[in-house]
Amino acid sequence: MAGSSPHLDQIWYALEWIIRIGALAVVPLRRTPAAARAWLLLIFFLPVPGLLLFLAIGSPRFPAWRRERFDALQPFFAATAQAQQWHQPALGDAEPIAALARTLGHMPATDGNAITLIDAYDAVVDRLVADIDAAEQSVHLLVYIFADDAVGQRVAAALGRAVQRGLDVRVLFDPVGSRPWRRGTQALLRAKGVRVCETLPLRLIRARTRRDMRNHRKLFVIDDRIGYAGSQNIVARDFRPGVVNRELVARVTGPVVASMAALVRADWSLESGDPPGASPAPKDTAGTACLQLLPSGADYPLAGFETLLVWQLHQARQHVVMVSPYFVPGEDVLGAMGAAVARGVKVDLILSRVADQPLVRLSQSSFYQELLDAGVSIHLFPNELLHAKTLSIDDRLAVVGSSNVDLRSFQLNQEASLLIYDATSIAQVLAIHDGYLAASTTLTPAAWRARSRSRRLAENVARLVDSLL
Repeated sequence: MAGSSPHLDQIWYALEWIIRIGALAVVPLRRTPAAARAWLLLIFFLPVPGLLLFLAIGSPRFPAWRRERFDALQPFFAATAQAQQWHQPALGDAEPIAALARTLGHMPATDGNAITLIDAYDAVVDRLVADIDAAEQSVHLLVYIFADDAVGQRVAAALGRAVQRGLDVRVLFDPVGSRPWRRGTQALLRAKGVRVCETLPLRLIRARTRRDMRNHRKLFVIDDRIGYAGSQNIVARDFRPGVVNRELVARVTGPVVASMAALVRADWSLESGDPPGASPAPKDTAGTACLQLLPSGADYPLAGFETLLVWQLHQARQHVVMVSPYFVPGEDVLGAMGAAVARGVKVDLILSRVADQPLVRLSQSSFYQELLDAGVSIHLFPNELLHAKTLSIDDRLAVVGSSNVDLRSFQLNQEASLLIYDATSIAQVLAIHDGYLAASTTLTPAAWRARSRSRRLAENVARLVDSLL
């Protein structure tokens, strides 16, 4: 502090050390070792700026009023699960997986479902619009991005027609994910008579602890009879200049849709304060698929998707395929992947060569050498941003959902994953994975070691920054 008095210098010096010592007691609590190290390093070098940043985004927890509101929804979730008990399958070896997922996310596994996997972007929009136009009672959409572009206008027009037929039509969208279109989207939907609510809105009063905790779910529910779960938002596939998205969405019918409907209603209740109403009744048998919805996020006591993923990686015996556009894993995931390879399991990690977030890509790349050294096969998908979030383990479990394999999805975002247990449906997922693998280029250790020193430095800096959770 140049030009200041010695007395002020001493006060400032003492303040910095008070902050440093206090950080040692506070920062490690309920954080990963990587996050704790990153925060402590920042605060020790820049005590006051580091403290201010920590106070702004350092606590990945919701405030007490929201936790109380979520706790009040537990009877609603329990009633939904109880109504699905007549559709609970005998899963054999997968029974412990379903039991853990129910403990983590409150939703049971059900049989009697039908599932169609759609990996053509426009086909998802076409099918959704057709389902909305055929709706008879309700249309409830929960999505991270809802744009007022041509795709958003087309879906909004279908929603408007549903409103004119007297249906209950609601849209929940994330104001950060939809930021460029936020005002236009609200105006567009309200002009159609659609009830609109923002998820985790940016407020000064009754705010969340940190502003980057987002609702990243993509769940569309029609008549409590048809459900969509996956990675696709309501926006043009090329909304980012030079980037074309490739998605994967599951369209399902049958008893599991009640879980999806309950989660969307619960999120609406959390944001609006309205009661969720009666628990959705599960529909009749529609097929032979065994499915389970796993919601995760800061509302839940454990990092649900991460917990399930790490455990299943440790249980793998033959083959694991992981597909994620953003891969910034914690030490538990890395360790489980390496241990799987050491047991003789083939682990294929499919990532996108196309990047839409340079900082995240640099942080992601910092893990490649460690993965390659452990024997993980890294495959880079060309030409499009492979935005699908899906995995398969030993032909006995497959997942399609909204959760990336990164610290943000594990700890900050509200996510929804559809777990798939039956062999026929898993085979659909495996066929899509095979297509990704066939189109991708395998990254070799020699090619990766040839990158420049400046690139390595940038990767390490990005990895440090990304750990500040």
